Amino acid sequence: MIHRTPFFLPWLYPSLTWRIPADHKELFLSFDDGPVPGPTEYVLETLEKFAAKATFFCIGENIRKHSHVFKSIVHNGHAIGNHTYNHVNGWRTSVDEYLANIQRCKDEIQSQCLEKSEASRMRLFRPPYGRISRNQISRLSSYKIIMWDVLSIDYDKRLTPEKCLRNTIRASRSGSIIVFHDSYKAEKNLMYTLPRFIEHYSSLGFTFKAIE
Repeated sequence: MIHRTPFFLPWLYPSLTWRIPADHKELFLSFDDGPVPGPTEYVLETLEKFAAKATFFCIGENIRKHSHVFKSIVHNGHAIGNHTYNHVNGWRTSVDEYLANIQRCKDEIQSQCLEKSEASRMRLFRPPYGRISRNQISRLSSYKIIMWDVLSIDYDKRLTPEKCLRNTIRASRSGSIIVFHDSYKAEKNLMYTLPRFIEHYSSLGFTFKAIE
């Protein structure tokens, strides 16, 4: 299982953000596929315990269903990113349909934000599965498309929590954008790995920041 993004992908897609240049010991945690009661709330509690900030790439439909959880993310000062409305695969979706799905998620985010100024700052987008075409990229010039440097693979049921933690720690480095999933599918590995991962890197002097 590959936890570190292959070196050639940032070279092939240089307009996408894969890692954030960091002069200091900084890591950028991100969470995909929420918000949902349980996993997302656990993540928020864990981040608060360590005074860590993160970025949540939210599915629009989940925002609609669990608006109280979404508002907790915003209230706690974390960054919000668009992850489409229905977690659509860009490789299997026409450009117009893909853009419409992203817009639908954006509309849901704006409808739930307490302050319009908060919604206006939310220009981050992550393609579900990391699958997006060049035409789709070119049509999303108003967004900052965020990929990743490290994939925890916490959603894989075959991966033990211990191995998930070990592999994610080994793959991470200063400036890494790390992907976890605040979803029911990933819950077991997430709940074991996240606090231990943060504790490990905190002990080494790292801070955890949201993506701007």
